[in-house]
Amino acid sequence: MPIAPADRKILLVASGVFIVMIGVAALLIRGTDSSEDIPSVYSAGSGGCKAAFLLLQESGYQAQTWEQPLAELSADGKGKTLIIVEPAEFPAHEEREKLESFLKSGGRLIAAGRFANFYLPTNHAVPDPLSGTTWKRFSAISLSPITRAAPEITLAPQAYWTPGTGVIGLYGEAEKPVVVEYKVGEGTVLWLSGSTPLTNAGINELGNLGFLLTALGGPEQTRILWDEYIHGHERFAATGKSKGMIGWIGLQLALFAIAILLAYSRRSGPVWIPEGEVRVSPLEYVRTLGMLYEHANAGSMAVEISCQRFRYLLTRRLGLSVNSSVPDLALAVHERRGLPELEFANTLSECESYRYDSKVPAKTALRLVQTLFDYTVRLKLVQTPEGEKTAWKQS
Repeated sequence: MPIAPADRKILLVASGVFIVMIGVAALLIRGTDSSEDIPSVYSAGSGGCKAAFLLLQESGYQAQTWEQPLAELSADGKGKTLIIVEPAEFPAHEEREKLESFLKSGGRLIAAGRFANFYLPTNHAVPDPLSGTTWKRFSAISLSPITRAAPEITLAPQAYWTPGTGVIGLYGEAEKPVVVEYKVGEGTVLWLSGSTPLTNAGINELGNLGFLLTALGGPEQTRILWDEYIHGHERFAATGKSKGMIGWIGLQLALFAIAILLAYSRRSGPVWIPEGEVRVSPLEYVRTLGMLYEHANAGSMAVEISCQRFRYLLTRRLGLSVNSSVPDLALAVHERRGLPELEFANTLSECESYRYDSKVPAKTALRLVQTLFDYTVRLKLVQTPEGEKTAWKQS
């Protein structure tokens, strides 16, 4: 049996949604060997950090990825170095507290990138996004083991640090250092305004490799935790992604089942003959409305509405102001339409006098409304079907 046009439309819409959902699932579900240009140890792109991570492992460092929330970080940071590169979001309060405890117990933190300063216990970084568009060579501005090993480094700075007490500026300018180091309890913080020295493309630049190795210390001195949780990599992530894929498949199957049921019901359901329109319904509504006005003694309201509508139609047809006086309207109607000026003026004046009179008799209100309607028809302010005027007066 051929598919009806309405059913075909439903199936086409369902198919389009199915294709979109597959595309979204393909974007969300990706392997950890992605080569996207993000500062991740799993990325082999120019902006990734895979080269630095593998180099550290091959050089004897105990380097591993940290794929858990920072709130689960051990409070004992002695002999450990945590590396955070280009976080994409702000840390939670619990994460900042855990990081501070980690540092006070002797841990070391290397934070690099645009938002890395928000993870630090002390933050005096000032954003400078224009400087980060190009790589720049920075010389050392103070003596330390790091600057002795690497007198110059190459960096694309995203910010600079406001000099303060207890902070040592390592590279940049005296008033605008781009690499700083300071103590927090028994631990230290090394802040870089950009991630260039850690990236695949930037580690080969002059001074960057020496800077990284000296900042980490000897392989036997520290255990390196490279945070990948901030880039979306979680422990047991495969199980979570599998559950997400199953959920997407289930949702798609449910959508197709609903589309099939709707299509079948439209073909096989009973056919109802639409009920014909009852012509007395509008008249019943008018009578009900009239009874409501009568019960509320609101004849003045009916006169006001009719008078305002008549004034609007008349002034628009004659090209006059809607606030024109009654004599001006009567004169204009007499000159252009030939209606008796005095009779027309008296009718409008009477309507004006009863607009706000709540005690106007119902018969008077009805007469004024009918008179205004009669003027509307005679002046051809609206198009009135044949017989409507007679029906109005009879009702």
